[in-house]
Parts: sequence; structure tokens; C-alpha cells
Amino acid sequence: MKSVLESIALTFVPHLGVRGAAHLLECFGSAQAIYQASAAELSSVADLREDVARSIVARSGMKEAERELQYCQRHGITPLAYDSDEYPQLLRNTNDFPAVLYVMGDSSILNRRAVAFVGTRKASPYGQRMCNELVRGMSQLVPDAVVVSGLAFGIDGEIHRAALIENLATVAVLANALPAVSPAAHRGLAADIISRGGALVTELNSQTKQNGNFYIPRNRIIAGISTGTVVVETPESGGSLSTAAFADGYNRSVMAVPGRATDNNSRGCNLLIRNRKAQAVMSGHDIVTELMWELEMESVPAPVREKLPLTGQEESLLAYFGQEPLSIDVLQARSGLGLGELSLLLMNLELSGALRQLPGKQYEKLI
Repeated sequence: MKSVLESIALTFVPHLGVRGAAHLLECFGSAQAIYQASAAELSSVADLREDVARSIVARSGMKEAERELQYCQRHGITPLAYDSDEYPQLLRNTNDFPAVLYVMGDSSILNRRAVAFVGTRKASPYGQRMCNELVRGMSQLVPDAVVVSGLAFGIDGEIHRAALIENLATVAVLANALPAVSPAAHRGLAADIISRGGALVTELNSQTKQNGNFYIPRNRIIAGISTGTVVVETPESGGSLSTAAFADGYNRSVMAVPGRATDNNSRGCNLLIRNRKAQAVMSGHDIVTELMWELEMESVPAPVREKLPLTGQEESLLAYFGQEPLSIDVLQARSGLGLGELSLLLMNLELSGALRQLPGKQYEKLI
């Protein structure tokens, strides 16, 4: 058995920290070997401070680790040690990898081809549409790809939902301990991710005191387990830019979706592209090409979506739409239909794939 207990224990050693633990693991190869080393070996091989070396020799963190393992067993959480076969290899290649990851769901997908999608919590209809377009195009070319994001409101949630719609496995990296889900409104989405072959991942144990400072460190894991990162939509100072910076620091591909120069939500993406920090991508094909996945993938025919026939009333209602979304109030005023009849037509158009509903009772034409 891999050194799960010792890996967890490392995270409880006082004054060691994430980078210190990563450095020790690189020097000794496993947490088990670290705990078998003498204080002199820890100091000489890893240039470790004497007080930290003495703590490890005294088995510091073991009691907390035993308690954490019991917690994981009670809640169906799988801890992955650094030397576990299922620990993500791409993350292991970074210089600040976690000594242990806590996973709910299918941990085997963490070593499949993955791409991260990140963006603002205040996604616009354009950003939401691009989430669907990018994931749909990518799924047709690489049906075994894994979509990674952070389960937050906005772009994160839209990306996870798009992946589920296209039958792609998706990984949500959380800034809180499992089995809790934050935001709580996404508990249902998290359950769907697990039930559809995806996974929830965090580096935080159950004894972590939440203080709101774990989102930026979480972003390094999103970037670290992914071959590349796509910034879909973000303002100039958006937190998603930290994920792009981590990806760049790990020598991974950074991509961004361009937007209108006047749109604040696209300013961050446009600046990344202008400053040559990111490659502009406008389709799933662009992403696959940038990651050079087309050199590896088999020839898979794109799935044919069956289109349901529309009634005359449905076609008439669809004619009111242009490129921009319309609210139900505007549609009612233009069509002269009663609210009940209009709602039924809108539902039928959604089911046929002609429309999609956006937040705020807005509807967008898809065909």
C-alpha cells in the first residue's frame, strides 16, 4: 500500500508548508521514506530546518492523519498520496504539488487528457454560449477528454454543465474540504458530476479552518492537472487570471476567448491575447489544435443530433430572435401571446434544441 497515512501526516507538520512537503517528497521519493529518515538525513539531504526535522522524526502529524483517514472512510473520500498510481502525473510535475489529494468520484480520470476552463462569476450570455460551443466542438473531436474547472458560479458552473450535456467527464477542484460543496447551490451539480463518471477534488483536509484564502492556491491545482487552460471570459482583474498565470508557470498552454473591445467581461481575455500570454481560441477545434491532441486522437465521427420538427407557432416565435437573447417579457410583447401559451412554446423549443434558457428568464436562439 502506498504511503497514504504518511502523506496526510506531512500536511500537519508545523512550519513545513506545501512547498516544503513537495521538496521533501522530491528528495526522498515518498512520505514513507521521509518518516523513516533520521533528523541528520532530513537536514543534509533536503536542507530542512532542524526544528522541522525533529518534528518529523517525532512522528508529528500522525495522530491527525489517523483521524483524517477515519473521516475519509466515513464519508467515501479517497485520499491519493503523491506516490499513488492515480495521483495526477501532470500535477506531480509541478514544484508546488500537494502531498495528498482528497477525491470523491472516479479518481482514474485524473490522468486522462484534460483541459481547464475558467472565467468570471458574472458570466454574460456570450460567455455562457461560448462554454457550450467550445465543449461541444471539443467533445466531437476528443470524446474521452476531461473538462476541469472550479464549480464556482458563472463560467465554472456553465462549463461543468456543458461537459455533462456532451457526455464528457468533468473534474471540479474545490477550495474547501469534502464532502461539503461550495457554493451550496451547486450541490446538485456536484452530485451529477460524480454520478456521470467525474470527480470532486481538493487538497484540504477536514481539519482545515476555512478563511477564504484557499481560492488562489486551488487555482494552481486546476492548472496543474490540465494540459492547458482556457480563459473563457474575465475582466482585467479577474481571479481567473491567476489560473492562467499558474498554467504559464508550469509551461502549459494558455488560451483565451476573444471578445468585443468594449465589453468589460472580455477585457482580461483580450489583454492576455494582446500581450501574447494566451493563444486566441474560438472553437473546440482551436483548443484541440493548440494542445496538439489531433496528433493522438482516433478518427471519431461527430455525433449527429436529431432535430425535432417545429410547429408553425414555434417557427413564428423563433423568427423574433436575432443574435442577442430576449427576455420573456419582450417575447410576450412582440408575439401577443398569453404567458401560459408562451411558456409552453418556449419549453418545446428548448426540448427541440432550438433555444436555451439563460439566467433572468432570458432565452437565446441556438439554430
